Amino acid sequence: MSMDQDFGAAIRELAQGGGPVLEALAKQSENALQHAGLDPQTALLVRIAALVALDAAPASYLVHLGIADSGGMKAEAIEATLIELAPLVGSARIVSAAGKIDQALRELSTP
Repeated sequence: MSMDQDFGAAIRELAQGGGPVLEALAKQSENALQHAGLDPQTALLVRIAALVALDAAPASYLVHLGIADSGGMKAEAIEATLIELAPLVGSARIVSAAGKIDQALRELSTP
């Protein structure tokens, strides 16, 4: 396998919500939350809001939703965040985020 093929495989794996790059990003994100000066739930909601504003890929949500799930965050907190963001980012961005969050949640629930 060439370097291009190896890189392509790694990127596809990341885009599909897995692999060593996603694992490294998850560890990095979790460590950053411990040093942000915010309580973990607030920090995660800020990060999710940024992902919505950026129209991030489902794999990006996957990292943060995994941390939120393990920390016991309620779905209502994420839903409230989406509602608060709607006037700022627009309905299209919220609907896009909802679909990507749903896709990420399906990835989390897949064994």
